[in-house]
Amino acid sequence: MAQPDLLGIVVRDMAAALRFYRLLGLDIPAEVDAEPHVEFVTSGGFRLAWDSLEMIKGIDPNWVEPTGQRMTLAFKCESASEVDELHQRVVENGYRSHKEPWDAFWGQRYAIVVDPDGNSVDLFARQ
Repeated sequence: MAQPDLLGIVVRDMAAALRFYRLLGLDIPAEVDAEPHVEFVTSGGFRLAWDSLEMIKGIDPNWVEPTGQRMTLAFKCESASEVDELHQRVVENGYRSHKEPWDAFWGQRYAIVVDPDGNSVDLFARQ
């Protein structure tokens, strides 16, 4: 059976995108900021990848930038206070909050921020 292995994100500005994801705790080396494709492997072996808009259009000249939100990427935090602190750090660094931290009815502390390309990124912790 096929297993999920990689989530790819198309970005307009690689350096700006990677700066955002570094704020979320990903240890991505700065020297890859100008690369057209960057991968990060989590401690669990799952891969995140970022591809420049130019690279994607080189692979698929008919590719059209989507509108609307179809998927979100969620980052699990260790505690409710970490959700609050991470949300604050992201906003203080000039990125947009979509939804301030709140206690969700399903038993998690939750917040939603927006990356430089308009993708929703969820921050959560079990309570």
